[in-house]
Amino acid sequence: MRLSTRIALGAALLVPLLVVAAGLLLLPLVNADLHRRQDSRLNDRAAAVLPSARALLAADSKGRPKAEQNQQRKVMDAALDAGVRVAASDGTLLLVAGAQPDDPQLLPTTPGQAVTLRQNAEDLRVLAVNVNSGAATGTLWVLAPADEPSEELRAVRRRVLLVALVAAPLSGLVAFGLAERATLPLRRLGRRAAALDPRTGHAVFAHARTGTAEVDELSGAIALLLSRYEEQAGRTAQALDTARAFSSSASHELRTPLMSLRTNLDVLAAHPDLPADERAEVVGELQQDHARMLDLLSALSTLARGDLVEVSAFGPVDLAELVAAAVAEARRRHPEAVFQVELPSETRVFGWEAGLRILLANLLGNAAVHGTGSPAGSPAGSPADSSTGSAPAAVDVRLRVEGGTARLTVDDRGPGIPPEERAAVFHRFHRRRDSPGSGLGLTLVAQQAALHRGSVVAADRPDGRGCRLEVRLPLLRPDTPTVQLPAVRDWLNGDERH
Repeated sequence: MRLSTRIALGAALLVPLLVVAAGLLLLPLVNADLHRRQDSRLNDRAAAVLPSARALLAADSKGRPKAEQNQQRKVMDAALDAGVRVAASDGTLLLVAGAQPDDPQLLPTTPGQAVTLRQNAEDLRVLAVNVNSGAATGTLWVLAPADEPSEELRAVRRRVLLVALVAAPLSGLVAFGLAERATLPLRRLGRRAAALDPRTGHAVFAHARTGTAEVDELSGAIALLLSRYEEQAGRTAQALDTARAFSSSASHELRTPLMSLRTNLDVLAAHPDLPADERAEVVGELQQDHARMLDLLSALSTLARGDLVEVSAFGPVDLAELVAAAVAEARRRHPEAVFQVELPSETRVFGWEAGLRILLANLLGNAAVHGTGSPAGSPAGSPADSSTGSAPAAVDVRLRVEGGTARLTVDDRGPGIPPEERAAVFHRFHRRRDSPGSGLGLTLVAQQAALHRGSVVAADRPDGRGCRLEVRLPLLRPDTPTVQLPAVRDWLNGDERH
């Protein structure tokens, strides 16, 4: 059933009920008004009769029959159509005329108060008045039929019922017309929503305000739903692209180590009597290929996490504390390397804690691996890369606050990076020809720096031979504790528009 029809039926039922309810409340008020009007007429009639009633009472007390008869006629003339009853203080009836009660004992004795006497023949409205004529006293009763108010009340009831019967169809028609007009914007909105193609996005659902609050709210809710749908569809598409890129990169990069594994396994299978030293060499190559595949899959997985992370994962983080923890972990992983650390007491940024740990682990791992002496001009690679220098790596880690930025520098004393290759070291799979690593270590550093609206650059060590990697991240601002993720995040596909 349409909403306008429901409203019309509701009005057609509700309005007559309201009319009847109003009539039920009105009838006691009308009854009271009618009684007051009748009591007013009784008081006027009593006031007109009272002088003659005093004279009647005085004539009776003085024993003057002719004067008494004369006053009786005057009382009846003044009473007109009202019933009259006059009695002396000793109970002697001096006059009885007009409508009278079936039982005179029911007559009220309280003066000035009108009451209704209920009886079989006719209900009477009675007013008692004290009569005082010198030494003689008595009571005057003025009576009138109480049926007249009842007739008027019945007329009011009939009119109320008539109004209720007429109001039912009229109110239904009026309510239907108003409801049709009121729901017109809602029907238009429904037709627009029914014809909407969700693939076109929420921008096509531009809403012009109708002035009807409910319709505007519903339109805004639909537009918000569409925007969330579009956002979720974008996330799903991005996740699918990331999965495809992961599969493509893994299959491409794993081809070489898998072929090497197959070759070495075939050698072991074909030559069970291989000398011990040659067997050990083949097993060593198998272990290296296995480690390289693990590093590659782990790095690709971490890169995919960075491509899919949401703003809800970000929060206030103490960068100094994370650096201290990362240095402790690097010392455990690279016990041969020497780390010098300079940190402030606290440096708070708004970041993804897991992502910052990835950034620090790869920075320190890269410096520990490539911070030893090696042939000049060799580029740095990933944390899994190795060099041939014999001297232990020396790594200097410093975190400083400069204005609204946290500046982290990691210096090593390795061969450094040629200027022409400093941008390329942050690209996917960039590594030295003899490096067994995945070539994704510094790519992960660049990805996390971009996610945090920061930057990372490679340069020469300021005080001598070596490499410096410098990361800048914006500090936490209490007035804007949030972060805006880059519009393009496609590090697995090698998109460099970050």
